[in-house]
Amino acid sequence: MFKFLKKHFKKAEEAVQDSVEDLKAQSEALVDAIEDKVDELEMRAEILVDDAKESIQAGLHKVDELSDALKDKADELEKRAEILVDDAKESIQAGLHKVEDTFRQPENPENKEETKETKKETNEELLMPPYEAASAATVFVGDEEVAQSWAARLAKGLSKSRNHMAKSLASVFGGGKIDEDLYEELETVLLTSDMGIEATETLMKEVRNRVSLKGLKDGNELRAALKEAVYDLIKPLEQPLVIPDNQKPFVIMMAGINGAGKTTSIGKLAKYFQAQGKSVILAAGDTFRAAAREQLQEWGQRNGVTVISQTTGDSAAVCFDAIEAAKARKIDIVLADTAGRLPTQLHLMEEIKKVKRVVQKSIPEAPHEIIVVLDANIGQNAINQVSAFNEALGVTGLIVTKLDGTAKGGALAALASNHNIPVRYIGVGEHIDDLRPFNAKDFVNSLLDEA
Repeated sequence: MFKFLKKHFKKAEEAVQDSVEDLKAQSEALVDAIEDKVDELEMRAEILVDDAKESIQAGLHKVDELSDALKDKADELEKRAEILVDDAKESIQAGLHKVEDTFRQPENPENKEETKETKKETNEELLMPPYEAASAATVFVGDEEVAQSWAARLAKGLSKSRNHMAKSLASVFGGGKIDEDLYEELETVLLTSDMGIEATETLMKEVRNRVSLKGLKDGNELRAALKEAVYDLIKPLEQPLVIPDNQKPFVIMMAGINGAGKTTSIGKLAKYFQAQGKSVILAAGDTFRAAAREQLQEWGQRNGVTVISQTTGDSAAVCFDAIEAAKARKIDIVLADTAGRLPTQLHLMEEIKKVKRVVQKSIPEAPHEIIVVLDANIGQNAINQVSAFNEALGVTGLIVTKLDGTAKGGALAALASNHNIPVRYIGVGEHIDDLRPFNAKDFVNSLLDEA
C-alpha cells in the first residue's frame, strides 16, 4: 500500500513539475513578446518623431526661402528704382546743360540769321540721347581750350561750395582789423564748410603764421593767406594716375559704397582713357546690385568698349575672366567694377578681399591701382570709408564725385589731413567729360575766389 502511494505521489509531482515548466516557458515567451512589442512601439514612435522633425524643418526651410526670395525681390525693386532715378537725373541734367550751352552761343555779327541747315543741325543735337549730346558738346581744339573749358566747368561745379563760403567769409574778408574775433569767425566758417577739426586747426595755424610773417593788417589780405594755406594742404593729393606702357593690361579695381557713382565713374574713365589712345575693357563685377551689369553694358556701348560679364557667378570670377580676355587681346587697361558695400558689412568686405586675391592669380602684382569712389555729399563720413577700404584692400587712389551737388567742397581738406592717398580724379557734372584729374590750384581757385 505504501509503495502504491509513493508511486502515485511521484507521478503527481512529475505532473506538477511539468506544469510549472510549461507555465515558466509560457511566461518567458509572453515576456519576450511584450518586450518585442515595446521595442516595436518605441521604434515606431522614434520614426514618427523623426518624420515630424523633418516635416517641421522642411516647412521652416521653405519659409526661409520664401522670406529670402521676397527680400531679394524687394532689394531688386529698390535698386532698380534707384537706377531709374539716377538715369533720369543724368538725362535731365545733360539735357539742361545742352540747352544752356545752346542758348549761350554768341551771335555771329556777320550773319545773324540761321540757315535752315544750321537750325536742322542744332535740332538734331538737341534730340540726341543725353550721353551723345554731352560728348558732342565737348569738342576741343588744343590743350589751352581744353584747360579753359574744364576750369570754367570746375568753377561752375563748385558754385554751391563757393557761394556757401563766400557768404560766410564776407564778414571775415570785409576789411576789418585782423584780431582774435576775426580768427574765431574764420575758424567757424572752415568748420561749417566740412573741412573737419584737424584740417581747420592746421589751416588756422598756417594762416596765423602767414599773417605774422608777411605783416598782414586787415581782412582783405586774409583771403590770399587762406588760399595759400588750403593749397599747401591739399597739394599732396594731386598725384595724377600714370599708366605705364610696359604693363599690359593695367588693372584698375574700383570700390565704394552703393550710390557713390562708381559705375558711372567707370564709364567716364573709359572715355577719358580712350581719348589718350588707350584700349579699355570693362569687368561687370557688381553681381549683387540689380541691373548693375546692364548699366555697365550701356556705358560700354556708349564708348564702344567690350564688357565682360556673367549672368551667374561671383565678382571675382568676372574680374578674372576680364583680365584673361585683356591679356589675350593685348588690351591696355582693365576697369573692374565691384559690388557696392558699406564698410560695416564685414561679410561683404571679405568678399571684396577675395576679388583682389583672385585677380592676383591672373597677374600677381595686380590690381595695379585700387580706387575708392567717394560721394562728396557725405562730407566727413568719407574719412571713415577711406579708412575701412584702405585697411581691407590697400587703397592707392580716390575719385571724389558729385562735387557740383554739395556745399561740402571742404571735405578734400579733411581727407588731406587724415590720409595721404591721392585724389586721382574729381567729378563736377553729369557730362561724360566731367570727370578729370584733380588739380589742386584750379580747385582752390574755384572754391575760394569771390562768387
